[in-house]
Amino acid sequence: MAKALVIYFSRSGHTKKMAEAIAEGIGASKVSVTLVDVSKARVDDLEGADAVVLGSPTYYGTMAAEMKAFVDASVKHHGKLAGKVGGAFSSSGMLGGGNETTVISVLEALLIHGMVAVGNAKIAHYGPVAVGAPDKHALDECVAYGKRVGELTLKLFG
Repeated sequence: MAKALVIYFSRSGHTKKMAEAIAEGIGASKVSVTLVDVSKARVDDLEGADAVVLGSPTYYGTMAAEMKAFVDASVKHHGKLAGKVGGAFSSSGMLGGGNETTVISVLEALLIHGMVAVGNAKIAHYGPVAVGAPDKHALDECVAYGKRVGELTLKLFG
């Protein structure tokens, strides 16, 4: 069975809610999904996953230091994640707070690993975002994004 990891950092709980919705969407696609706070995540688990989705609040236009430290530690597996599915999502405190730059900074790291990034031509092109607590619309986008991640993962690894 294909496996996905959804790893997040959340101080306020907003990003965690988004992570749960993304995991719900991945699971609905019949992909085994593990949801884990970055403080409990192990970089060695990355190689065992077929898909990895990272979520972080936006701090000064980029990912939180806790997520950045995890990403930096992932260099240990450089070249071994190529071809796996990758995705990103973010929350921020205000409109124009840097959500897209945060998502792109995460995607850059995943692309450097050689991962296949999931985008969307219609909504949240780079990955789901929320301003403050995720509302129904943001959570619906997270579930839909999770389904897209799951579907691509099944196509590649199912």
